[in-house]
Amino acid sequence: MNPALELAAFAGLMALGQFSPGPDMILLTRTALAEGAKAGAIMAIGIATGLCVHASVAVAGLAVAFEQSSGLRKAISWAAAAYLLWLAWCLLKSAFSPPVASGENIPAPSSRGPFLRGFICNLLNPKAVIFLAATCAPFLTGTHPSWWPFAIAGLVIVQGGTLWALWAGLLQWQPLRTRYEKSARWIDGIFGVALAALAVKLLVAP
Repeated sequence: MNPALELAAFAGLMALGQFSPGPDMILLTRTALAEGAKAGAIMAIGIATGLCVHASVAVAGLAVAFEQSSGLRKAISWAAAAYLLWLAWCLLKSAFSPPVASGENIPAPSSRGPFLRGFICNLLNPKAVIFLAATCAPFLTGTHPSWWPFAIAGLVIVQGGTLWALWAGLLQWQPLRTRYEKSARWIDGIFGVALAALAVKLLVAP
């Protein structure tokens, strides 16, 4: 297959996985709606930084060892579940806390916060490395030039960060933001429950 077409096919598979429901998508969507496009873009960079690790592991073929090490996989799953439960608690606490009085100054979120939340959420996602390994493996077999593994890893990282940043920008559409601002507490509650459900799923997974 033509290398350009092969990379395009790989990019399409990555996009499908990227926009499937999961912790990264839920957290990024809520952050972009609540804190704006800049915070969403910073979180997208954090997620892409986590992808650097996952892409390196997948391209190096270490995901097979990860999949076979049930103890390591379980430890990471529990760490991820604990982090998701903490995020869920923060969202649910925000959803059920008394509304801020009109005119009261609200401290702006730090730029480091969205980055770290995105990075940790992606890094601790045990499904990310497995998904990338399953997606990358067919495209790393056969005869390819020496630069091919770097192109695959680079595409994972750059496409991930770019598409998530664009998603954060699209969420600034005014009718959508207006709807969020009117129902922020309910929406935060829904996002919190969704993250808690994903955490429970990790805890009960075999």
